[in-house]
Amino acid sequence: METAITTAPTADNKHVEIWKIKKLIFKLDNCKGNGTSMVSLVIPPKDDVMRVNKLLTQEISSAGNIKSSKTRQSVQTALTSTKEKLKLYKQTPPNGLVIYCGVILMEDGKTEKKINFDFEPFKPINQFLYFCDNSFKTDPLQVLLEDDEKFGFVVVDGNGALYGTLQGNTRTVLQKIVVQLPKKHGRGGQSSVRFARIREEKRHNYLRKVAELCTFHFISDDKPNVAGLVLAGSAAFKNELSTSEMFDKRLVPMIVKIVDVSYGGENGFNQAITMAADALLNVKFVAEKRLISKFFEEIALDTGMIVFGMEDTMKALEVGALETLMIYEDLEYTRYVIRHPVKGETKTHYLNATQEKNPKYFRDQENGIDLEVVSNESVAEWLCHNFQNYGVALEFITDKSQEGFQFVKGFGGIGGFLRYKIDLEGGHDDVNVGDDFDPEEDFI
Repeated sequence: METAITTAPTADNKHVEIWKIKKLIFKLDNCKGNGTSMVSLVIPPKDDVMRVNKLLTQEISSAGNIKSSKTRQSVQTALTSTKEKLKLYKQTPPNGLVIYCGVILMEDGKTEKKINFDFEPFKPINQFLYFCDNSFKTDPLQVLLEDDEKFGFVVVDGNGALYGTLQGNTRTVLQKIVVQLPKKHGRGGQSSVRFARIREEKRHNYLRKVAELCTFHFISDDKPNVAGLVLAGSAAFKNELSTSEMFDKRLVPMIVKIVDVSYGGENGFNQAITMAADALLNVKFVAEKRLISKFFEEIALDTGMIVFGMEDTMKALEVGALETLMIYEDLEYTRYVIRHPVKGETKTHYLNATQEKNPKYFRDQENGIDLEVVSNESVAEWLCHNFQNYGVALEFITDKSQEGFQFVKGFGGIGGFLRYKIDLEGGHDDVNVGDDFDPEEDFI
């Protein structure tokens, strides 16, 4: 059996393409072969297809020397399939070409399955890779998961400093330092000048250390490695840092926001991300928080312009009333198309793992007839390939932010904004809201 996909680059739906690549990497990483029968091939833009074709021809010839007939056949089959796929391309696509071919072992460890993935990535991969082993090599695809923009954060106050980055929805703490600075005091006499001088020296040395670490973390290859820099803190240190002669001049133009936060450390980091939102509009983490906050606001105002839960959301999608669809990136629902073998009728069910065990969806209880499963596919994957047919904007939600976590746990990980009000029969039985749910208390 052979599986193939073709992904064309779609700039307007970059987040959807990133999600597809994440799922593909997960699928490939979990494939195991019987011997060296799995081929990974990545061709960068402008590389010569004919050169790669010759390389594969040589590899097929070399595989003829493998002693084990079964392994030899598997390797030659995978290489031949790769070469056949390559023949479909007269030249390398603008963003390069990625091909994965192989014969993999199924869960029973005996049954074999032939798989085949070929696609043009949605942005260039400037790395050539040829790898033939008992597993696929997916490292080159990791570059596709990186957002183009990464922002640096410095949270500094009288107790210490934190350095971090925000890229997409990934928040990373690079380093924390702790400091104990002398406090101001009311001692008089001749010692007061000396105490004040010591205090100023320690503040100066601390500021120098903070500035040096800014250069260490945010300058690479003699230039800034972030798209912007946010300085945050609860005292005057952040302002002193930005104007200090000790602060690297290459980082001064990168400062996009200076914000006052109530806390230091990681709590201050989280607060700074929110307060710098206007400067980080292109960062998915902030966009996600803003989108879900708007969703919660609509609930609190009871506008009737939102929908949530699998059943009601899919109904709204099918009638064309949905404008923006929000789904959890790891949504665990499967779309089943069921056909009655006698009546010929088909129905579509969206089931979670628990519902899949319920025979009522797969059997005509009245007549004792088993229903035919025409197709079954992950709801998230089906939406990725079909959302444009319904004219909706698709937004993936993570559970990495507090708002995202509440959306996943409180609303089943699926919902959206409506174009117009509609009357949806039935309740939200598939949504675990909880008895103590209060949108105004929890989300506003």
